[in-house]
Amino acid sequence: MLIRQATPDDAEISCNILRRSIIDLCGADHNDSPEHLTEWLRNKTPEIVRGWYSDPEKFCVVAELNNEIVGVGSINAKGEIGLLYVSPTARFRGVSKAMLISLENWARSRQFHEITLLSSVTARSFYEAAGYLENGIPVRVFGEAIAYPMKKAIAT
Repeated sequence: MLIRQATPDDAEISCNILRRSIIDLCGADHNDSPEHLTEWLRNKTPEIVRGWYSDPEKFCVVAELNNEIVGVGSINAKGEIGLLYVSPTARFRGVSKAMLISLENWARSRQFHEITLLSSVTARSFYEAAGYLENGIPVRVFGEAIAYPMKKAIAT
């Protein structure tokens, strides 16, 4: 597996991974509701993803298995993880964990003291296993979906 910094050229395949992951793996969050899916997928377009990958305030990564992009992750200059999605075909193969480690290492290299994120219901146990703790009351995102504010202290 290779974790590398994303480039604007990765935007289209990354967008497809984001959309497939949300649709196929996050059913506990959107409950197959067309309205919730529409809201969640609204900003998952190649143009918007290309903008994220070009943003100097974000560190974005892709994961490759057998020279195929199978995961997408990002963290911003405030230490907030914004994306961590894996292709349904690559689930349970260590892709999310490898990307999370890469994002955490980037934050450490910038001497951040903690990382924050909003976890979906689907990803909550994954983040807890990685040492993230709840950090406030759940919030609504993308219509009716629930997100859990979480944080992790990191050594610098």
